[in-house]
Amino acid sequence: MSPVTAGVLQLLALISALALAYRPLGDHMARVYSSEKHYRPEKWIYRAVGADPSASMRWPAYLRGVLAFSAVSVLFLYALQRLQGALPGSLGFVSIDPDQAFNTAASFVANTDWQSYYGEQAMGHVVQTGGLAVQNFVSAAVGMAVAVALVRGFSRSRTGELGNFWTDLVRGTVRILLPIAVIGAVVLVACGVIQNFSGIHEVGQFTGGTQQWNGGAVASQEVIKELGTNGGGYFNANSAHPFENPSPFSNLFEIFLILLIPFALTRTFGRMVGNLRQGYAILATMATIWIGFTALMMWTEFAHHGPALDIAGGSMEGKETRFGIGGSSIFAVATTLTSTGAVNSSHSSYTGLGGGITMLGMQLGEIAPGGVGSGLYGMLVMAVIAVFIAGLMVGRTPEYLGKKIGTRQIKLAACYILITPALVLCFTAVAMALPTPADSMTNSGAHGFSEILYAYTSGANNNGSAFAGLNADTQWFNTTIGIAMLLGRFLPIVFVLALAGSLAEQHPVPATVGTLRTDKPLYAGLLVGTILILTGLTYFPALALGPLAEGLAS
Repeated sequence: MSPVTAGVLQLLALISALALAYRPLGDHMARVYSSEKHYRPEKWIYRAVGADPSASMRWPAYLRGVLAFSAVSVLFLYALQRLQGALPGSLGFVSIDPDQAFNTAASFVANTDWQSYYGEQAMGHVVQTGGLAVQNFVSAAVGMAVAVALVRGFSRSRTGELGNFWTDLVRGTVRILLPIAVIGAVVLVACGVIQNFSGIHEVGQFTGGTQQWNGGAVASQEVIKELGTNGGGYFNANSAHPFENPSPFSNLFEIFLILLIPFALTRTFGRMVGNLRQGYAILATMATIWIGFTALMMWTEFAHHGPALDIAGGSMEGKETRFGIGGSSIFAVATTLTSTGAVNSSHSSYTGLGGGITMLGMQLGEIAPGGVGSGLYGMLVMAVIAVFIAGLMVGRTPEYLGKKIGTRQIKLAACYILITPALVLCFTAVAMALPTPADSMTNSGAHGFSEILYAYTSGANNNGSAFAGLNADTQWFNTTIGIAMLLGRFLPIVFVLALAGSLAEQHPVPATVGTLRTDKPLYAGLLVGTILILTGLTYFPALALGPLAEGLAS
């Protein structure tokens, strides 16, 4: 079987698995967020945090809950790292430096999981399981809660109430993420992923000494790392490490986990607004972009440009032979079109155009299908923009799901789509202008510029993957990327919740003959075009200096 055929078959198997899980999981999540019943363990949690699960919140109160919970999480994770040297189960590792502790705390709370350290050489069992793994669950649940709040904004009328943040947070964790993670962890252990609390062992006898490995609760962290679109690896090699991702089957299963909830949330959206065809339209938009990017990535990496690549079957530099080009390409697109950031290959070693595809996937806003929760609310904001553009073309007040898109709504949507590019481009420009940050680049020219552009794109878009080659463990990068991650996560949430509140206050407008049908292929095509054009206009100059210049020169 040729490598190309194997890659296509993997893609078809993945699509089939996602299609089978789409309906039951999407309907289950709709029931979870619509239920009036509180389970007993959930009531214990509400009492512990002093929350009233029955109280409905307007958007400012919902936002305060998101920000308060996230601020406490940052402080807790920062303190845990700074005290690591005095904690049991630290494996002898010292406490984390202040700038790196801030970067890591901001990263995991913002669902980014950017790592400027070697996990197996810096973090002990307590920090890994009690700190990082916990944030993998709750940061994903926060994103899902915000997405559901926006959906309620579309489905409710004459009220500013968006539900209860604490209820949505707990239910997303207890009823959705935990059960799937338990089953997924068992599957990963069966595949060969390790799960233990062993110490550091010396392995083998090599010239000049021995090699050291430490164990850990890897399978349980690996599953939520992918399921919650987090991405932080237990080991520095991330999902290229055989302890995290040992076989082609485990690789395909991890990609399935990455895409599972973001795609299924479109079904949840359709169910909650009472129109499944609206969910299918959003799904079609996401799937079109994802399949297009995957096909383009496989083409760039399989293209032969010389005798060595002919023999290898494509560009194998930076890729694991057990996954090949097909498995690596599918993983790379899945992880950058979502906010996952896990890697099973080195994105820096991809062809110039292949590296550009991973970067562009993040710059789209990671909405195809995007992160857990963040992908859906990002796509719905783009849907509002697309409706507004259509309204301008026909001279009619734009409407979406029976809600008028007026001045306030379009201003909030515009702020949402502008904040992340502003963070990426401004931080990149400052880093390139100053002498010290440029010293961290391994490469010069277009590829070196791509290293820094990729770093801030990854941080501000809450992805977390890296263009290997940049030494990001410096005070400058730890601090600025940490700030970019926090602003890139929580400023857009402010605009999303404000938009949800303004929509929930409206009275639904009945559909007429002139109403744009947003559940038709024509609208899905308009939405795809809007996303690509807005991103192209915003990032094209920067991409032309980096991956495009490198790709055209090779």
